[in-house]
Amino acid sequence: MNNLDTLYTQKGNDKRTFIRGYTEYLISLLSKIDINGIAECIDHLDDARKQGNTIFIIGNGGSASTASHAANDFGLAVLKKTNSPNNNSYRALALTDNMAVISAIGNDTSYTNIFMDQLKVHFRPGDKLIAISASGNSPNLVVAAEWFKNQGGTVICWLGFDGGKLKDIADLSIIVNTPKGEYGPVEDIHLIIDHIIVTWMQFTIVRENEIKKSK
Repeated sequence: MNNLDTLYTQKGNDKRTFIRGYTEYLISLLSKIDINGIAECIDHLDDARKQGNTIFIIGNGGSASTASHAANDFGLAVLKKTNSPNNNSYRALALTDNMAVISAIGNDTSYTNIFMDQLKVHFRPGDKLIAISASGNSPNLVVAAEWFKNQGGTVICWLGFDGGKLKDIADLSIIVNTPKGEYGPVEDIHLIIDHIIVTWMQFTIVRENEIKKSK
C-alpha cells in the first residue's frame, strides 16, 4: 500500500481532508527535492543554449504531456518573457508531438522505437536529452536513452519511485523518491521542476540582455 492508498483509507470519504492530506504530502516531497540535481540540469541546458544545441524531451502518457509542456516553456515561454533574438534562446523539441511520425514508426517497426528513430534523424553532437518517467522502465525511453548516450549525447532523466533502468543510464537523474504506483505526485513534482527551470532561464536571459545593453 502506497501513501495515497493509506491516505484515502485513513481519511475515508472526507474529500476536504483527503485534499489537504494530498497537498501536505506534495509539500513533504518538495521539501526533499534534489536542488543540486536541478541546478546541474540547468547548467546542462544552458550549455546547450550557448553552443546552439538542441534539447530533446521524451515521455509517455502524463510524462508525454510534461515533455510537451517543458518544450513549450523552454522555447516559447522564454522567448516571450525575454524577447530575445533566436540565437539567445533555447532550442527545445518534444518528440512526443508529431503523431504522424510516432504512428509511422510504431506501425512500420515497433512502438519501442518511436523516440530512438526520431533521434537518429535529428541528433547532433552536443545535444541533450531529457527523459521523463515515473517508473524509469519504459522500453521506448530506455532504448532512446541508451542510443543517445552511445552517440556521446548527455542524458538527463526526471524520474520517480526507485529510478528504474533509466537511473543507471542517465548522466544526471533527478528522482522523486516515492513508493511505486504514486504516479500523480511524481508527475506533479516533475511539472514543478519544469517551472523552476524555465523561470530561472527567463531571468538569466533577461539579465544577459541587460548586461549587453549596458556595454
